[in-house]
Amino acid sequence: MTSAGEKQHYALVLLERLFNHLPSTARVGVLYDIGCQLHRSCVKWGFLKEFFDRLIWAISVFHAYGHQWACQLIYHPRKCIGFGLTDGEGCERFWSSIKLLIPSLRVSGYYTTSVTH
Repeated sequence: MTSAGEKQHYALVLLERLFNHLPSTARVGVLYDIGCQLHRSCVKWGFLKEFFDRLIWAISVFHAYGHQWACQLIYHPRKCIGFGLTDGEGCERFWSSIKLLIPSLRVSGYYTTSVTH
């Protein structure tokens, strides 16, 4: 869970913190690139068990087609109640729209030197 690649613990902590600020009746739809794996981890290891009945898991549309057919049938947002026509790719569209800012805002080669006399 903490190896290279997707780090599930970040998503788990974010969801836990989110639920700490929501009413006890709120339901949350989670659209995540590896939502199926995160869902299975929660079932297997008991993560987020106090919020589990309030979570709906799905995979963002773009990433769903890279998953197995059985996974797509369960986790595709068009097959899950509550997601409407969302595709889960809003962040990617935002990052794409600001990509021209990256070169001017990038910090590189910054270092400090300490000189002792």
